[in-house]
Amino acid sequence: MRRREFIALVGGAIACPMGVRAQQQAGKVPRIGYLRLTSPSDRPPLLDAFRQGLHELGWVEGQNIVIDYRFAEGRLDRLPDLAAELVRLKVDIIVSAGTQGVTAAKNATETIPIVMIGVRDPVGTGLIASLARPGGNVTGVSGSAGLEIVAKQLELLTETVPKIRRVAILSNPANAYHQLAIREVNVAARSSGVQLQLLEARGPNEFDGAFAAMAKERAGALLVLSDFIFNFHRTRLADLAARSRLPAAYGVRESVEAGGLMSYGPSFLDFYRRSAAYVDKILKGAEPADLPVEQPTKFELVINLKAAKALGLEVPPLLIAQADELIE
Repeated sequence: MRRREFIALVGGAIACPMGVRAQQQAGKVPRIGYLRLTSPSDRPPLLDAFRQGLHELGWVEGQNIVIDYRFAEGRLDRLPDLAAELVRLKVDIIVSAGTQGVTAAKNATETIPIVMIGVRDPVGTGLIASLARPGGNVTGVSGSAGLEIVAKQLELLTETVPKIRRVAILSNPANAYHQLAIREVNVAARSSGVQLQLLEARGPNEFDGAFAAMAKERAGALLVLSDFIFNFHRTRLADLAARSRLPAAYGVRESVEAGGLMSYGPSFLDFYRRSAAYVDKILKGAEPADLPVEQPTKFELVINLKAAKALGLEVPPLLIAQADELIE
């Protein structure tokens, strides 16, 4: 979102918003709790985009706002305790990305506002009542314009590998969104005439077993459902797919940069920038229950031509023309 769009959202007065004056008069600097499943070193441009979004709205870390960071280092079991720590710190808002992180925050508090980033199908996973009126203490930016995005990922994969007959789907049973996505991709598979092999992995210790099962059943390609654990270990997954000679599609561009074949999904940089507007509105007195959840407006198709060549694939010219970025 551009600067002028942020300004329009808040009606101007960025230099000295009422919320800032109220906080200063009370002698209190707002505290933001930032909760993430991965680590500080995982995709640092995302956090930079969030900070930049805040800065454009007049919030400068260390001056008129404090951010308390909690990273789970890829361990799902740590999220509940980290969320509880932020609640004990009495932060004013919790910002978290992904279904697991936002779920942990919501389980930890029913009163502190939570700004979600990139949660796919927050209604279906029970985090909010509706996009127009979230209803509780959670609002923010949804990670999907609908479950049809996984059908589109499967479609792009079958267009790239036209003779494919069996596609492995890797999901994380700890991600509530994946249960919904699998139902959608099953419908898409029936219409496209491919068979699916459904496989699960909760973490990297289960990756080898999943790929062994793909080899045993002679899967011809792989679709990795978007998940913060999978994104965190994207290089390992891309390496396993390459060694197994499996064309693989993902939901985030970083997996393609790590060696994967292709990705299709919304821009997470855009998510993080746009989430700052929710923080700004809530600090000025808005209730999260009344702030409509935004859906993605920017989608990216990224193709790794180097990976395609290594797999002996010729990417259709039409897909190359449609790609937002080609990695060579």
